[in-house]
Amino acid sequence: MAKPEFASGLAGVVAGVTDVSTVGQENIGLTYRGYSITDLAEQSTFEEVAYLLIYGRLPDAHELAGYRKHLTELQALPSVLTDTLELIPGDAQPMDVLRTGCSLLGTLEPEGTGGRGGAAIADRLIAACPSMLIYWHRFHTRGERIVTQTGNSTVAGHFFALLSDKKPAPQHLRCLDVSMILYAEHEFNASTFAARTIASTLSDTYSAIVGGIAALKGPLHGGANEAVMELISRFESPKDAEAGVVRMLRNRQVIMGFGHRVYKNGDPRSTIIKKWARELGQVAEDEALFKISEKIEQVMLREKRIMPNLDFYSASAYALSGVPQSMFTPLFVIARIPGWVAHVIEQRQDNRLIRPIASYTGSPPRKYVPLDQRDLKG
Repeated sequence: MAKPEFASGLAGVVAGVTDVSTVGQENIGLTYRGYSITDLAEQSTFEEVAYLLIYGRLPDAHELAGYRKHLTELQALPSVLTDTLELIPGDAQPMDVLRTGCSLLGTLEPEGTGGRGGAAIADRLIAACPSMLIYWHRFHTRGERIVTQTGNSTVAGHFFALLSDKKPAPQHLRCLDVSMILYAEHEFNASTFAARTIASTLSDTYSAIVGGIAALKGPLHGGANEAVMELISRFESPKDAEAGVVRMLRNRQVIMGFGHRVYKNGDPRSTIIKKWARELGQVAEDEALFKISEKIEQVMLREKRIMPNLDFYSASAYALSGVPQSMFTPLFVIARIPGWVAHVIEQRQDNRLIRPIASYTGSPPRKYVPLDQRDLKG
């Protein structure tokens, strides 16, 4: 019997089939159900993209209006959930807040009751996750118990209305909308594969989403955008950034927000969010963050021939939009829910338990020695 081929981290391994998205295919690039990410980012909205991913097609105008109305009706949280959010420590990680909130909601509104399936759960979590996150945030930072049903017809508008009483600039709303489109789906990435693996056991959708959140929390996946902000915040100028990054590279330190397992010639999403980071700097009349980021990009290209991924310029774009740094990755969660659920639904359509094998590197077979005969010195 031939020995199975080994690939560290499953790099290059085809682990399944999907019609949800394409990533990095030559002459195709990144698409959601066949639609170019460039076209979607320029012309679509996050709610339209969520509908596309979850329900398999673009909605017409009437369907989109109805879908947005439906999402507004799902923004309010049960009192049991808000009571629990108040009990979660104020210094907890926001990703842990979302993980806990989604898990609890799964016990309050379980899959299967009232005909509730994966698509309905996706809609509920898209609307409710901003409510969970910011209810917890405002209770612990300001002592406020806010009303979580804002009535905003867009997820970006709902997020900003919860976050602050200050009305956001149109550019901030559109930038957040575009960023969520870019983050909505990305084939068999770590969190999506985790969600599909859980779904393959015939577990429920909430469990699959909680698993996706847990995977996304790590800095090598979703947490990278927060790590990028920590990096660029260290530097006071582009010159300072250049010297600092060169020094980090010489010390073999990892520069977050660069490189990608799939994209070898650049992440197509990066160029889109970079334009927004530049525009928001101009709107704020403060281009320091953007210029520092751009200098780091130039140094990485010169020194390592590595280009930025989506997370890199998302950091400065979010910061310039007034989003707290601790919410960068939770926004990724909210955006990725449609993609995760699309894959859960797809996994169930032709399910087979996901169970790879491992290459054993431990001890050869050895004889068991009874406890009373063991040499304690050995």
